[in-house]
Amino acid sequence: MIELAEVTKRYGTATAVDRVSFSVSRGEVVVLLGGSGSGKTTTLKMINRLIEPTAGTIRIDGREATQLPLHDLRRRIGYVSPQIGLSRHMTVARNIGVTPSLLGWDAARIHTKVDELLALCGLEPGRIRDRTPGELSGGQAQRVAVARALAAEPSIVLLDEPFGALDSITRERLQRSFLDLRRTLGFSAIFVTHDVVEALLLGDRIGVMQDGRLLQLAPGRELIRNPAHP
Repeated sequence: MIELAEVTKRYGTATAVDRVSFSVSRGEVVVLLGGSGSGKTTTLKMINRLIEPTAGTIRIDGREATQLPLHDLRRRIGYVSPQIGLSRHMTVARNIGVTPSLLGWDAARIHTKVDELLALCGLEPGRIRDRTPGELSGGQAQRVAVARALAAEPSIVLLDEPFGALDSITRERLQRSFLDLRRTLGFSAIFVTHDVVEALLLGDRIGVMQDGRLLQLAPGRELIRNPAHP
């Protein structure tokens, strides 16, 4: 479903991502784990072409990402960033419904999808849908951001440290919600984090990154038992 082959990103003489190769199967969650500057966020952003690679190939469902129209690629891939990025002048319902509206869904279908996703994300549609982002708690806003990423029923979701700015209790709740959503909706995902516990909890496989390189990609138990790097 997602395939990276020798993907590299350079900024002048600095290499942010160095010949990274891996694939993500349908329905699989791969976590990219690493510290600041390890290249994990740059790798994620190259998949939906927020950043263009310097070299290498990225394929989505067998097609090179660069051969897909940019608007089509991004509408097919849900994206959740740590900044949340909800439009503050729009209601929760309108924020979630933006992409379905651009895809030509009718109002009734959008309304149903918004309420369905709010409920799946642990929010009461009747209480939340007409609020603005400024009226939400941090945890509520992050749940709405996840709902927005899933609104167009994407088969792929990219998540860049989506729960990193939240308190530990809210973060644990959202991690459980993410697992429930994944089981219910069956999407493939790449999840970026610097938190080892989060990686072990959420990932089918974990890719450990350092200095732009992918050191190892394996299930959590294998990483613990047979680490390729200290």
